[in-house]
Amino acid sequence: MTSRDSRVPSADFDAALGPVPASFSRPEVVVVRFRRHGSRLVLPVLVLLVVAAVAGYWVGALPSAWMNIAAGAGAALLGLLFGIVPILTWLTRRTTVTTRRVIVRSGFFVRHRSEVMLARVREVKSSRSLAQRMRGSGDVVLLHGIERTVLSDVPGAEGVIDALQELSERNYEHSTNVVNPTLS
Repeated sequence: MTSRDSRVPSADFDAALGPVPASFSRPEVVVVRFRRHGSRLVLPVLVLLVVAAVAGYWVGALPSAWMNIAAGAGAALLGLLFGIVPILTWLTRRTTVTTRRVIVRSGFFVRHRSEVMLARVREVKSSRSLAQRMRGSGDVVLLHGIERTVLSDVPGAEGVIDALQELSERNYEHSTNVVNPTLS
């Protein structure tokens, strides 16, 4: 049996799952993609600069070879733990908002993916500390069912909140009109 023979025809899917919902007739479009605010990178970059400066000054200037090796290894470990790892952590977390859902991806070695359908979102909340207001970011909370999804330190939080509220309202209206078209 070839891989082509092992495919299930779409008629079998329709028989098993029913017809495709009318809401799928609209194409899903990416509205915005973002990571946490870039201010999270300031401290790791400063740590890398300080570790590089200190290591450049002390490594090679110590009286014994084992001391130079230990200082170099210590500097490399500090740079890795407090500089490189936070930067990689920031790079591996990404949020995508489409016209139908919010997708949060994270993880370096093990990837995690969480999706929230905008039709299920009942409320969009935000909270902003003084520092977040100064840099134009904030935390966005999506309430769906009894669960909540928190998007931390979102850059341009006000615009993202407005977009999420508009999209969730449109998805709710579209889902209620599809279910009962006589209400329009």
